[in-house]
Amino acid sequence: MAEITAALVKELRERTGEGMMDCKKALTKAGGDIEKAIDDMRASGAIKAAKKAGNVAAEGAIAVKDDGKAAVLLEVNSQTDFLALQDDFKAFVAASVEQAFADKLTDAAPLIEAREADRLILVGKVGENVNIRRLVRVEGDVVGTYLHGNKIGVAVVLKGGSVELAKDIAMHVAASNPEFLLPTEVSAEAIEREKAVFISLNEDKIKGKPAEIVEKMVAGRIQKFLAEASLVEQAFVKDPEIKVGALAKKAGAEIVSFTYFKVGEGIEKPVDNFAEEVAAQLAASKQ
Repeated sequence: MAEITAALVKELRERTGEGMMDCKKALTKAGGDIEKAIDDMRASGAIKAAKKAGNVAAEGAIAVKDDGKAAVLLEVNSQTDFLALQDDFKAFVAASVEQAFADKLTDAAPLIEAREADRLILVGKVGENVNIRRLVRVEGDVVGTYLHGNKIGVAVVLKGGSVELAKDIAMHVAASNPEFLLPTEVSAEAIEREKAVFISLNEDKIKGKPAEIVEKMVAGRIQKFLAEASLVEQAFVKDPEIKVGALAKKAGAEIVSFTYFKVGEGIEKPVDNFAEEVAAQLAASKQ
């Protein structure tokens, strides 16, 4: 029987959310085997599902569903990319996006609640954490989507034009990931940051030049920055001779909005440090 250390009790508590005494009893009954303790607690109904040690669900898939007038983008995360390619996970994602679209959901919260039972079954089957992370619904005159593999999803709303045009622009967004729709949407703070970066990187070129020359150099860089950052000013990926905004205008359309989802955006993945982990466990066991 393994020793029931404070560190072991703490780990079980973190993975189950149960009280210290309940965790200690479960570990004692399981002979110090934390995985058996978790299985026993789940079997007894004490917990529904437990986290895998050190897991962060930062992989997964983006799903899209649209009908030309509305679209849903959904991100479902898994712990590993391997699971994201498996049929069980794909089926869960597909069913989730279908339900979100059918129910006209605009937020992930009601979908998370509705799909919780199925999520827990999936977690228990695959042994990996799975989370519905975020959902967006867009509607408009014309709506088109593009899905790049299962990692990037885009929805574009147009006023006028066609679904095919919206899909083409969505594909461009997936490739270029613009920060803004229009140059006028670029914040003053973003422009000032870009100025500071440009000056810092070009100190040698700027040094000794008249102020008006420096001002022109900075202005040129800002113009380029605005073109790079805003969708309508970007060169269209399928025809670099025309800008995206001009492409839409030529087709009698106006770009109203775009939404870009990429798997794992903003999720901080842990960096394992075995030495620190061992030191922490030793310190905890002495408490």
